[in-house]
Amino acid sequence: MTRLLMGIDIGTYETKGVLVDAAGAVRAEARARHGISTPRPGWVEHDAETVWWADLVRVARELTSHAGPGDELIGLGCSAIGPCVLPVDAALRPLRPAILYGVDTRASAEIAELEERLGREEIFRRAGNALTSQSAGPKMLWIERNEPDVAARTRWYLTSQSFLVARLTGRVVVDHATAGYSHPFYELAELRYNCDGLAGTVPEEKLPEAAWSAEVAGTVTAAAAAETGLPEGLPVVVGTTDSPAEAVGSSVMAPGDLMLQLGSTGYLIRIGDRPATSDVLWAAPWVMPGRFVLAAGTSTGGTATRWIADQLDLERGDGDAALFGRLMELSGASPIGANGVLHLPHFSGERTPFHDPDARAAFVGMSLGTDRADLARAVSEGVGHSIALALAALVAEGGGDPRVVAVGGGIKNSIITRTICDVTGHELALAETVGASYGDAILAGIGVGAISEAEGAGWPGFLEPATPGADGDAGVREIRLAHDRFQRTYWALRAAREGEHA
Repeated sequence: MTRLLMGIDIGTYETKGVLVDAAGAVRAEARARHGISTPRPGWVEHDAETVWWADLVRVARELTSHAGPGDELIGLGCSAIGPCVLPVDAALRPLRPAILYGVDTRASAEIAELEERLGREEIFRRAGNALTSQSAGPKMLWIERNEPDVAARTRWYLTSQSFLVARLTGRVVVDHATAGYSHPFYELAELRYNCDGLAGTVPEEKLPEAAWSAEVAGTVTAAAAAETGLPEGLPVVVGTTDSPAEAVGSSVMAPGDLMLQLGSTGYLIRIGDRPATSDVLWAAPWVMPGRFVLAAGTSTGGTATRWIADQLDLERGDGDAALFGRLMELSGASPIGANGVLHLPHFSGERTPFHDPDARAAFVGMSLGTDRADLARAVSEGVGHSIALALAALVAEGGGDPRVVAVGGGIKNSIITRTICDVTGHELALAETVGASYGDAILAGIGVGAISEAEGAGWPGFLEPATPGADGDAGVREIRLAHDRFQRTYWALRAAREGEHA
């Protein structure tokens, strides 16, 4: 009998699932595409029923169809985008669409209210973080302040994966790594909620129980089994958000490891063995006890390259791989530096290191000679410049020379990876895995005792690394000059924007 593990990850634009055996070999994969909702500027939402739960049902049913008569499914792990905020009632019914992670910037007034209430120094002491659009706490408060009817019916504020686990098992629980983003309502050093001094904001009883990601949350209920096709009684681990799951799925588990996730957005995680704080990064617990992380992120990544592909009408209906192959071919017709065209990919503001929700995308340096290839290359280089800044901030705060593992669909874009390498001087190990769902399966295997953490870390494979200087010394000089222009252009545009409102 072959024992199997399942992992399912809900991403910003796509849900992915994987079925693996207890040696890490992939038996089957499944995908489901979905979109986002942007009902107002600065708002980014998902419908929990028609996106999160419906995708899980679809993917779970497809994956279970690949299990043979001699196979036994022994564990399930789920991850999803985060930190998100979803109000549900006592029956786990969503009361409004979920408010997504840092790309949703609606809660500026609530950030100001919480800072006024506690003070920035106390918030930083408790949470290890300043309040930003990546903080879930202000978004919970936004609902309390702006949608009182919803707030009155809210029993819990769930995240994406905690909603899925609750629907599967009936237990309302979130992992510490995600709960740590509930600032200012979570105290990092003590690994617990702390709502002292915050009466009249978000009641602590609306926050779900916190546990570790590889702990078994419960088992699949009869009702969930009937919907999903999963076996009743299947153990389900607590899980985590997509980025920590992707880190686990690419062998990033030990102190000193650093993951650079090149997905719809850029997200970076560095693991340490003690709590660390930073006024420009995010601090949180790790998925396993005894470890902590500093994290950074950009607001766009793959979304920017998808945007330029759409604008250049590269879509031909034959899938993402072919689409981005055409984009890379077109970009290769423009030299390093895109003939002087610079792109700032700030379509939804920018996170690390600027934390500027009002930033917007721009092309600079265009002329009548600028062509489609220049625009295509400039966007990929701009994404690389953006992520290089976030990586530099994370390395500067953490110190030392970390092992940098790049993961996600963006590792296939050599313009992005070479820009990052040449700007920062870091080699990138390129993990060849199926993504966060693979990490979910590893967490499930650890949780049910099928594998050890060390065994799970040995599952992922790797491609040839991306190294600095692959385009020669002249290429490094050109891209570093462009990187300096990128930063100066951002600050000039910000000064012009802020001058308009002075």
